[in-house]
Amino acid sequence: MKKLAISLMLSLGLVAGAEAGDAAAGKKIAAACGACHGADGNSAAPTFPKIAGLGEKYLLKQLKDFKSGARNNAIMAGQVAALSQGQMSDLAAYFANQKRSVGYAAKDKVAGGEKVYRAGNQATGVPACLACHGADGNGMSAAGFPALGGQHTDYIKAQLMAFQTDARANDANEVMRDIAKKMSNKEIDEVAAYIQGLH
Repeated sequence: MKKLAISLMLSLGLVAGAEAGDAAAGKKIAAACGACHGADGNSAAPTFPKIAGLGEKYLLKQLKDFKSGARNNAIMAGQVAALSQGQMSDLAAYFANQKRSVGYAAKDKVAGGEKVYRAGNQATGVPACLACHGADGNGMSAAGFPALGGQHTDYIKAQLMAFQTDARANDANEVMRDIAKKMSNKEIDEVAAYIQGLH
């Protein structure tokens, strides 16, 4: 919990220095993104994330991390290699301003997923997801915490597993890695399903 509070304070402290992008300029260069993420950022493929409405600060950080190698993904590294800082800011602004489509949660996983999302697991030290990602999954854009509501189950599950195994390591102060490592595979499966239907 201490790391979470520190991460939140650090994230909020960086807001003032963040460069705002131009959404109209971002739309002009977003066509290449549409092949995987959809023209408006609502991917139809469950393994590719919906990037619509994720939050400008979060999106820009991910683009920068793909470019620097802090977040390892060969496809995305190739996509961002030639982008300038300004172009990444513009893309982040464009996709942050798109509305995310809503999904549906698997009925048999709603109760377990909702419990983890809203209350966490005190016995194992898993905090409630809503603390950073909001009660309705809208995230905290200014702090750089992404909106998750409506995101594909498969993608959420893959990212939690990646944090759990350190395959993904671009989270501030290892907050998501610490949380994922305390989660059981059943909790990951259920909360990922619950998030898909959250809105």
